[in-house]
Amino acid sequence: MKFKFTCMRLMYSCLISLALLSHAQAADVTVMISAGFFGVYEQLAPLFEKSTGNKLITIRGPSIGDSPEAIPTRLAQGQRADVVILDGESAENLAKRGLVKHDSITILALSQIGAAVKLNAAKPDISNTDAFRKTLLAAKSIAYSDSGSGTYIANTMFSKLGILEQVKSKAMKVRGPPSGEAVAAVVARGEAEIGFQQVSEIIHVPGITYLGPIPADLQPGFSFAGAITSNVLQPEAGEALIRFLSSPNVAEVILKAGLLTKSSK
Repeated sequence: MKFKFTCMRLMYSCLISLALLSHAQAADVTVMISAGFFGVYEQLAPLFEKSTGNKLITIRGPSIGDSPEAIPTRLAQGQRADVVILDGESAENLAKRGLVKHDSITILALSQIGAAVKLNAAKPDISNTDAFRKTLLAAKSIAYSDSGSGTYIANTMFSKLGILEQVKSKAMKVRGPPSGEAVAAVVARGEAEIGFQQVSEIIHVPGITYLGPIPADLQPGFSFAGAITSNVLQPEAGEALIRFLSSPNVAEVILKAGLLTKSSK
């Protein structure tokens, strides 16, 4: 019920900025989006559609990787989209490849990596770097995603902590949505003692205890960005969507989803 009231406030706040589009012909806007920002997008998409008359056609996939579902793979193969919403670094990489328009890249939210254990399990200490290192060494199994956060954990964080050799045999990569699942779901089933993923992908999964973000000096500084693709068919409607999702009026939804706004950093 509270979210419904929030949506009503958002609708009236954003209606003026979107009103100019209400007189234009309604457009079908194709959006490719990764998991981390999807919770925010899923809540706000109906409001955008109602306010503008445009219809959002949503395609989900990872920000990185070479799987058929990955957004970079889809775009490189010529699959059409108007807007992509994904990891900020991935957006920059797509721009370098000429797949999105660099001057359209807009930061929508900031993101942290968080940790979870199974519900009612003992809560390990992750409050500082030394405690975090000891927790990882003591854990029987560690799960991380196949997206940007997991790549950072496997390729950078373990080495930064000096524990790569000690943990690599007990660390497992979890394939994420759309064909996979959240790391927290694996933790909830007891298949991993501790799991790591972006906070927005952890906090709403049942059966886990969210421990909080990993120590600040280990955070990679992730962001989520929206961008217009190079083969866009609906540039005006796509730009309107990005403006809407980056508006200060949607900050409350972003924060509730476990993300940070640029002003809350």
